[in-house]
Amino acid sequence: MPTSSASTPGSAKSSGGGGVQSLERAFDLLERMADAGGEVGLSELSAMSGLPLPTIHRLMRTLVACGYVRQQPNRRYALGPRLIRLGESASRLLGTWARPHLARLVAETGETANMALLDGDEVVYVAQVPSKHSMRMFTEVGRRVLPHTTGVGKALLSEVADDEVRALLGRTGMPAATDRTITTPEGFLAALAEVRRQGYAVDDNEQEVGVRCLAVCVPGSPTAAAISISGPAGRVTEDATEKIVPVLRQVALELSQSLASSGA
Repeated sequence: MPTSSASTPGSAKSSGGGGVQSLERAFDLLERMADAGGEVGLSELSAMSGLPLPTIHRLMRTLVACGYVRQQPNRRYALGPRLIRLGESASRLLGTWARPHLARLVAETGETANMALLDGDEVVYVAQVPSKHSMRMFTEVGRRVLPHTTGVGKALLSEVADDEVRALLGRTGMPAATDRTITTPEGFLAALAEVRRQGYAVDDNEQEVGVRCLAVCVPGSPTAAAISISGPAGRVTEDATEKIVPVLRQVALELSQSLASSGA
């Protein structure tokens, strides 16, 4: 993002890329706030963005007035409630854009395909295309689960630093969904290391007995996202895994490219 000195208050100077510089800077600040956990001080924003304090103060005043940022009693700034509606609508659209790619995944693997996001400390399913088999898996769109029990959760958290994963597990606890669920931080971190090594995640009867799930992250997604297939353990075998994982990776790459070309 541009880091030159601010334009005069109220101006809408165009950036070199043909956009409006003040808008670019405002969205950059919102994204930096999200990366920092949702609450920051002006001096932190200045250090992160390279913008001078007067420019940041002016932009934050506008964002507060619009409801996209709120000022806390401690004078720090937090993401505002008006962003929730935008985020929910964007999540629904993300699922809509993903559905044709999930349909291809079903056609090539025969199993139910899902897309999930990491929302706070939980995994939320935003899209699904069911298998054509009479015996198939079904996860309701909008369902929330703890990430330590799922393949998509493992895939998503494999891209998060171990200390942040430990903190998340400390907040959520690690209740067992089945007798195969990983219930210790050390065991889960070891599982994440294996995900990073092999490039995909496996839920082997850990969320539901008799069900196996294979998952990969969507590279370069505008928000952390993963896609997966799930099916009966008798069909999603080790031999099937060798055939399914390359398809998962290819569809994830194509979905990523589709999101980038749509400007999502």
